[in-house]
Amino acid sequence: MPDREMTRVNVPNMLTICRFLLVPVYIAVFAAGQHVTAFAVLVLAGATDVLDGYIARSRGLVTEVGSMLDPLADKTMMLAVIITLLAAGMIPWQLALILLLRDVAMIVGSAVFHFRGQKMVPANWMGKLTTTLYYVVLMLVFFELPYAIPALWLVLLLSSGTSLYYIWKFRMLNNMARHGAS
Repeated sequence: MPDREMTRVNVPNMLTICRFLLVPVYIAVFAAGQHVTAFAVLVLAGATDVLDGYIARSRGLVTEVGSMLDPLADKTMMLAVIITLLAAGMIPWQLALILLLRDVAMIVGSAVFHFRGQKMVPANWMGKLTTTLYYVVLMLVFFELPYAIPALWLVLLLSSGTSLYYIWKFRMLNNMARHGAS
């Protein structure tokens, strides 16, 4: 019988659900031409991400559902941001394509590995730094400040390195689990 704490809806999971609900709000506000307000919605979504992670870890409320939904909510918001910025002509299509492919690959890859029962690599300082830098650079893009696009390319390069590190850690973790089980 599953642990009730691991299956019931808790505050961190409710914050994650709120982040999903902020995606259409962001899109509507951006589509209305309110780019500064749309950025504020994005920052609010980021704040709920930080808060739900903190609450889940500090209070022992980490759930399997939350572990799956949290990164999906993040990637869903980022996909919405990339698509709207591309549609508004605020980022070049080449950059948008790479960002979209990377995020879709991360979503699909995580789902496949999860349903195969493989262990996932927890977030670390590199991932958190990359996310923080994305938010800073997105602020430059939203406010159409100089050097926003070159800075976004640099963060994309950094995030590619971070992704490679996660892939390496994932392989090590699952190889150890496979060899430890034999």
